[in-house]
Amino acid sequence: MRKVTSKKAPPRGFYCTACGGESPRWFGQCPVCSSWNTLVESPAAAAPPGEAPRASSRKRWVEGSGRPRPLRDVALESAARWPVGIGELDRVLGGGVVPGSLILVGGDPGIGKSTLMLQLSRALASKGKKVLYVAGEESAPQVRLRAARLGAIPESLYLLCETEVETVLEEARQLAPDAVIVDSIQTATIASASGAPGAVTQVRESALAYLDLAKGAGVPVFLVGHVTKDGAVAGPRVLEHMVDAVLYLEGERYHDVRVLRAAKNRFGSTDELGVFTMAEDGLREVDDASRAFLGEMKPRPGAITVGVVEGARPLLVEVQALVTSASFAQPQRVTNGFDAKRIALLLAVLEKKVGVRVSHGDVFTNVAGGLSLDEPGADLGVLLAVASAREDRVPLEGLVAFGEVGLAGELRRVRQPAARVREAARLGFKAALVPEAQAQECRGLGLEILSAADARSALAQGLGPRRATQAAHAATETEQ
Repeated sequence: MRKVTSKKAPPRGFYCTACGGESPRWFGQCPVCSSWNTLVESPAAAAPPGEAPRASSRKRWVEGSGRPRPLRDVALESAARWPVGIGELDRVLGGGVVPGSLILVGGDPGIGKSTLMLQLSRALASKGKKVLYVAGEESAPQVRLRAARLGAIPESLYLLCETEVETVLEEARQLAPDAVIVDSIQTATIASASGAPGAVTQVRESALAYLDLAKGAGVPVFLVGHVTKDGAVAGPRVLEHMVDAVLYLEGERYHDVRVLRAAKNRFGSTDELGVFTMAEDGLREVDDASRAFLGEMKPRPGAITVGVVEGARPLLVEVQALVTSASFAQPQRVTNGFDAKRIALLLAVLEKKVGVRVSHGDVFTNVAGGLSLDEPGADLGVLLAVASAREDRVPLEGLVAFGEVGLAGELRRVRQPAARVREAARLGFKAALVPEAQAQECRGLGLEILSAADARSALAQGLGPRRATQAAHAATETEQ
């Protein structure tokens, strides 16, 4: 008797709309990123049994590009990069735009992503490049109105208001642009993928189509992406792995300073930092970034100037701290611009190794100007600011401090200490408090060098005496 086999339906997968993680079945909580109710079902691309597989909708831009060939036979481009002409953007990109690169630009809503991309389009078009600006969120009059605020519009800048990727690719074939800007990838739709615009499959397949355009035609493509409330680019995480560079435009919405960082860059460093200010005519480059982040240089309790290095650029920023009596049973630790876990570590060192009691009070820390600091060299500045606020001690006039703080309270080395001291001397500071191991290389650069081996010694040298009222209050606390 002939055995009858039933045709099984093609397998269906589930994808997380928050992180892009795949799962063979539905879960209430994503097993990858632990987000709740984010798994959505998407049909597999494979054809049902007995049927011919569907033809791929992705088209190869260069004939023979899929054939293997010796690596040594691949010709190198004579001009590896295109300088954009926007110095801060060129710095973050590593010197300019690499032809054939796919670049993702993310940032909070209203931070200036579209403005920066339109300025990039104008800059490239002004150099004779043919640029195609694809607007998926705005109408043509809206883009034209925004472009008019930025200045004259070059003739080689073209606008296409379209969300269908197939239409964009066909227009790109006919126009043959030198660069393409897509604003934004969350609005792109492609017929070969299921789901609504912004869904995982739509974003992923649309990005793959633009990847083929970038690599096949040698055209740099910029994709604008939205950012979730967690600070990551919305859509699948695989999107960040597909692109050559991921740029984030950061800053406080109600501050005029904007910071451009590279979270990934296959053609340059990820340590560089671009600084802009938001004005009526778009984003303006900041030549003197340290002055943009510094406030008043008058010494006051709870405010310390810290020397940091972002990429090859030394910066001086003001670290502020406030320590008050606890309002609730559990003391609060509120920070803006620092890692909260790093702050908790530094507060533990301050109380255990230095003897400054902060465990029973609310501690608030902030980086003035909206900059986020990840470098360990800012540890000493945070420690000084909190101790200054807690004990009401005024820092030395014209002092800048930097150094990494270890768990034993020791001060550890930081990179490029001389560059930090030179920057402080240029801005008129008088003294620098540095780790003892690096004091010798910081001398002779125009500042008085104060060195310390540990945090206790640093506080003794960097802070003045307690005020009379605060000293009396501290004595009362000790008696109690």
